[in-house]
Amino acid sequence: MTCRLSLSALLSLFLLVPTAKAYAEDANSVFARFKAASGGVHWDGVRSLDSTAETTGGGLSGKVHQLQDLLTGRSSESYQMGAIDGADGYDGIHGWERDSGGEVAVQDTPGAKRLARSQAWMNAYAYWYPQRMPATYGAVETRELDGKRFNVIKAIPEGGEPVTLWFSMDTGLLARFAQPDGDGGVQTTALDDYRKIDGVLLPFHFVNDDTDAAGRTDPRNHQDIRVNRANLNAAVSDSDFAVPAMVATAHINDASGTTRVPFDLANNHIYIDGSVNGKPVRLMFDTGAGNLLTPAAAKRLGLTSEGKLASGGVGEQLNNRGFARAKEVRVGAATLADPVFAVTNLGDLPKVEGVPLDGLVGYEMFRRFGVTIDYAKKQITFSEPKKFTPPPGAAALTFDLDGHYAVISGTLDGVPVRVIVDTGSRGSLVMTAAFVHAHDLITKYGASPEAVTGWGVNGGSRGRPARFGTLRLGDFDIDGVAGDLFVGDKGGLANPDWSGDLGGGVLHRFTVAFDYANKKIYLAPNVDIDKPYAFDRSGLWLLVDGDSLKVVDVAKDSAAEQAGMHIADRISSIDGVAIATKSLSDWRQQLRELPVDTRLTIRFQRDGKISDATLTLADRMPAAAKHITGKSSADGKL
Repeated sequence: MTCRLSLSALLSLFLLVPTAKAYAEDANSVFARFKAASGGVHWDGVRSLDSTAETTGGGLSGKVHQLQDLLTGRSSESYQMGAIDGADGYDGIHGWERDSGGEVAVQDTPGAKRLARSQAWMNAYAYWYPQRMPATYGAVETRELDGKRFNVIKAIPEGGEPVTLWFSMDTGLLARFAQPDGDGGVQTTALDDYRKIDGVLLPFHFVNDDTDAAGRTDPRNHQDIRVNRANLNAAVSDSDFAVPAMVATAHINDASGTTRVPFDLANNHIYIDGSVNGKPVRLMFDTGAGNLLTPAAAKRLGLTSEGKLASGGVGEQLNNRGFARAKEVRVGAATLADPVFAVTNLGDLPKVEGVPLDGLVGYEMFRRFGVTIDYAKKQITFSEPKKFTPPPGAAALTFDLDGHYAVISGTLDGVPVRVIVDTGSRGSLVMTAAFVHAHDLITKYGASPEAVTGWGVNGGSRGRPARFGTLRLGDFDIDGVAGDLFVGDKGGLANPDWSGDLGGGVLHRFTVAFDYANKKIYLAPNVDIDKPYAFDRSGLWLLVDGDSLKVVDVAKDSAAEQAGMHIADRISSIDGVAIATKSLSDWRQQLRELPVDTRLTIRFQRDGKISDATLTLADRMPAAAKHITGKSSADGKL
């Protein structure tokens, strides 16, 4: 389980450096009272803290070991909860994480650096020791909660995220604190059961709750932590906090060190055949996703799921998520040993895709192997890192890592953007809500009315379709992208640290290679590079419903609305052709690429009655004047 705030943050309680003079006396008196109440001068001799704890939450229980260096703010933590284990830390420069499968990643995006900086500042007890790490803070406020009164201070460590501290007016001790969780939400921790250790008081009980970007707090993510051992001034060394090496759990069963795997492309999504514990599975290949199985697939494979957490993502729903460990997962000759799978219901995603689906693989494969996706040939090449070579003529882009996502920089019509590279997105380019609002993109692009524009594990995602000017990535100018503007406050696209999500609508025009070991993405244009960016001309969002297509959304002012189509209509044929004769992906392509003013007869059922409607296809956004031009650093042109 990857936690944005580690036990380091929970045990590092003494937060703030008084650098803002306006409220220095008020703040300093609160901090001085806290220090006096929790040990006074005894704190001046504390250099490190080594602790273990028992933790429960989300139907899981386990143990945590944490070590922190108070003088520098460095920390490391390891945990095991049921089927999952992992570690995270800060080496004085970078935050890092080790996932349950053993994959290690340095978190180097601006948002990740801010979170690491705040945690380091907390570890350093910097509010008492300004020389360790500076911060600014606001006025002391008096608030009441559950019949108790608190002094509340908002702190912003230099280069970090804000932290809000609540001090009990009765005892002077820190009673709770809250800070961003890295996903657009806030994590709040209440603490109590202070006990004296070598002259200082430390809290031995923490209660952790997350509030997401939409203000929802889900009890499935409630966490209770009880410290059972805390030692001061344990010996520490640089190696205790260093980024760990990855354990060799991945290999390719081929002497060449490479394996090639065919894939199917539907709705700009990649589908591959693989196996888990030797049994066949059908999987979506998604850069942003970790290993995932449906409950039905886990049962068929004989895997037992543990835990019940709330799982978010694209879409507004929060699903149950458990975890199961397998012996191996294999795609072609590429094998991961002892993988951990999240187990969660995919909801209507298989119906929206029109493709049978057992689960997803992604980040773990990308992190362990060099991966080249040849969209034109519909072939993926997995390579051992030392055997990886970029595609011929490809241009290289450096990426940062934000959790499991590769984030690249570019510009959109001259405005700097940071976009995640997401093979699991059917769209071309979806701009996040924060970026949309900050740059008034709805007005700038004359966006079409809001409608369902995407679908993920957690349900539908709504946006406003828009035709962009020029997206510049490295040496490529990509013109006329048909994208959309996310305007919601829930799901992954509410993350304020991203500008957008770059999906299969753009990626399938390239051969795309990923070298996670060196944080490089390579792009080489393919035969689809000059293909116009088409967009749905019907206004219908459809999912498979037996031998029919069920309407789940009708876009405002669209051809479907003009034709009188309603949500829940079941379409049985289009222009006399039975729905069952084509895949949903093929129907979507037809509704996207047939010319404007094409008239189609739609036969549908509503309330048990069969009716016909005439659908006259129409553009839902302005046509682009051009589609894509660009140049590579090698030859100066495409």
